[in-house]
This record gives sequence, C-alpha cells and structure tokens, in this order.
Amino acid sequence: MKKTQTKTKKTQSRKKNADLPRSMKEGGEKEIMWGRNYAALDLLTKLGTPLMFLTPSAFYYCYICCENYTCSLVNEPLRVVESQGLRSLFNTMVSTLWGVVVDNPHDWVSSVTLYISWMTLQILFYLYFPSPIAEGQLTPAGNKLIYRVNGWRMMVITHIAFAVLTLSGVLPAYRLFDLWPKILVLANIFGFGLSIFSYIKAHYFPTHPDDCKVSGNWAYDFYMGIECNPRIGNLDFKLFFNGRPGIGGWDLINFSFMAAQYHKYGYVSNSLILVTLLQALYVGDFFWNEAWYLKTIDIAHDHFGWMLSWGDSVWLPCMYTLQGFYLVYNPVVLEWWWFGCILALGGVGYFIFRGANSQKDYFRAKDGKCDIWGKPATFVQAEYSTSDGRQHKSKLLTSGFWGLARHFNYVGDLAMSLAFCLPCGFKNVMPYFYIIYMTLLLVHRSFRDSSRLKHKYGESWAEYCKIVPNHIIPGVF
Repeated sequence: MKKTQTKTKKTQSRKKNADLPRSMKEGGEKEIMWGRNYAALDLLTKLGTPLMFLTPSAFYYCYICCENYTCSLVNEPLRVVESQGLRSLFNTMVSTLWGVVVDNPHDWVSSVTLYISWMTLQILFYLYFPSPIAEGQLTPAGNKLIYRVNGWRMMVITHIAFAVLTLSGVLPAYRLFDLWPKILVLANIFGFGLSIFSYIKAHYFPTHPDDCKVSGNWAYDFYMGIECNPRIGNLDFKLFFNGRPGIGGWDLINFSFMAAQYHKYGYVSNSLILVTLLQALYVGDFFWNEAWYLKTIDIAHDHFGWMLSWGDSVWLPCMYTLQGFYLVYNPVVLEWWWFGCILALGGVGYFIFRGANSQKDYFRAKDGKCDIWGKPATFVQAEYSTSDGRQHKSKLLTSGFWGLARHFNYVGDLAMSLAFCLPCGFKNVMPYFYIIYMTLLLVHRSFRDSSRLKHKYGESWAEYCKIVPNHIIPGVF
C-alpha cells in the first residue's frame, strides 16, 4: 500500500520550536494568519457552546413527536398541554425515551454489533483498500497533505453488500429503522468521545503543530477545534469522518426507511422514492468527486473540533435523513406533475452546484488559461503567505458562475436542499428543517469564508469584492 505522505518544508526557527504549536506560544495570537480565527467570529459562532448541549436532543424530540403526535413539533404537543396539562406531555416524552432504553433489550446487542461493524469496516476500507491518491491545498503553515480517495469504491461495494444481506434475509432492510433510536445513542457517545479525544490530542500530540490554533477559551476551542488536520497514521480525521460513517451510510439509511414504510403500509410512496433518488444523486456526486472535496472549506480550512467530530458522527446521519424518517410515519402520495416539478428543481440545483464547482476546477487545472462560457476567463491575481515565510500566488476567478456571486454554487446547494424537503408536503415543518438549517449554514459559511480570505489576500480580496460584490444571490445578497 502506498503510504500517505506529508510534504512539509520547515524553516530553522520552526525546527527549533517544533515541540509547541506557534499559536500556543506567547505572542502567537498577534501573528496574522488566514486559517481559523483565534476568537469567535460572530454571534452564530458564539452560540456554538450552548448548541453542544441542545443539539443532541433535537432528533429525540423529533422521534417523540413522530411516535406520539404524527411528527407535529408544535401544534399537537400544544393541544395536549391545553387539554391534558403539561404533566401529560412530560410523561409521554419521558416514557418514550425510557422505551428506547428498556424496550427490547436484545436490540442493544444488535445495535452495538451493527454500529461497531460499520465503523470498523469503514476504517479498514479507508486504510487498506486500493485507492487513488489526491493532494490537498496548502495549509496556513505551508503543509500540503496527501489523501486516500477511495470513497466511490467504498460506496459501490457497501451498497452491493447491503443488497446481498437484505435480499438473503440476513439483515432485513427495515431493521436499521427499528434500531435507529438506539444506534443514535451509540453515535452520540462516539461523537462526544471523539471530540474529547481530538481536544486532548491537539494539546499533547498534534499531527501538525504549526497549524494548531488556541484561542484561550477552552469551550470555543473544543467546539471549533484546535488541530487543522489531525491524523493517526494514515487515517485523516477530517476526510474520514466528513465522508465515510455519515455520508457513506446516507443511502443505506434511506433504503431502510423505504423498507420500513413498505413493512408498515404495504407500499412505498413516490415521495419517499423521490427523496431517496435526489439524495442518492448528492451522495454519489460527493464520492465520485471526493478529490474535489479536499478543496472545500470543511477539509481545507475548518479545524477538527466538536462541530465536525460530533456533527459528522451524529448530526449528519441523523438530521440530513429526516425527510425519509418523516415519510415513514406520514406517507405522501404526490401528483405526478408535482413529482416532475420537484425532480426538475433538484436537477437544476445539481446542474448549478456541479457546474460551478467543475468550472472552478477546470480554471485551476488550466491555471486561468482557458475560456469560460465562450470567453477568456477573467480573474484577480492575488498573493498570500504561509507562516513558514513563503509567498504564494493564486487566481480569483471572476467569470462564469463565479462572476455572478462569490458562492453561486450555494444556489445549487439550496435548490437541492429544498427539493429534498418538498416531497414531504406542507402538513408539518419537521421535514423542512433541512432547508432552514442549510440556509443558515451556508450564509454563515459565506461570512466566515470572506473573513478568512480578507486576511489571506488583503488588497487583492478587496479588488475581487468590487468585481463580485454579492455573496450568494446576484443582486440580492
């Protein structure tokens, strides 16, 4: 197996102080660097600490409402309070959660076995299955990392294995739905454990010390992360946990929801089929273009703290699949003309999303010497420095999709997100959580990205913003 390698050039001063991250040394916070900020960026980021305690309960509240109130998050629970009192609602919530713990004790054995088997399989596949090798972007400290990108092969093989197991009767497809509340207990334990381990690792044995950042606020550092690219051997935490356990299982979770709906009602609604198809397109694109993902903010710039470790382990597989979960309890049969409209919306969204990202990849591959939409590509020439003292050049694309807005690809993201939700109808707000969340996430991300690039490129970024003034939607925002 070709081992993962790190291409790193260090100055003599760094060798002299290699035992401590630069950001941990006295005066480190005064150095201008363009990675993660040392202090919280804005109100949304400052809310991260309380979110660590509130978000783990989000799915279980949805679960309680689906089990008892047809997935109504507000109206039905309020009616219960008005007619039977708050104690009745509280007792229902407690009894439902207690049922997850005590009902069918043998299901805990199945859940633990399934969860450990899945995680072990993903780790082994990532480390040892034949893999193309891709190169990441320069980090703020000047490191350029090498990654194993065998996600597409993993996806194909695990889908085939799932089909064999379910068709042979070894693992009924609806079984994952039955075990889902218990599996998410295990995922929460793992997610918090990974967060704590990553925090300790960053302080005592970081992989790339000069890419670490410490704000002095332990809660913020725990939430946002200290290490930029933590690794153990060839296992890269960010790429692995961003993709394999959660996104790698997304399709399989939806297939289980389809089987559960069939097991419960004797048919699979066209709405659930549509959700599964659209989300499968998104998952397939992610793994087919896994090397491209190395250039996104998640991998290239975000540090690995609770936001990513717990988020990838719990939030993504749980809340991103909420539409399918909802439809198991509330089947919706769509008119075929409406089915077609939603499919078209998802298709247009995917075209914008993939078209914009492929356009930038093409521009990078040609070093700007190419045509975009039939005309020579335009760009702003920019320079930036890494903390090893080296100067680098970059080109900021200002034509094609990227001349419309700085993140016009997010328009495609949001169109697909809305298409994921619309098949669920308009009876309840629960399935629309995804589009609400993605809107907040991407708007917030656009501000974070602008702040980072302003520090990275300086006057060149200001020039770029004059040419491309809008964040996401041309003429609006």
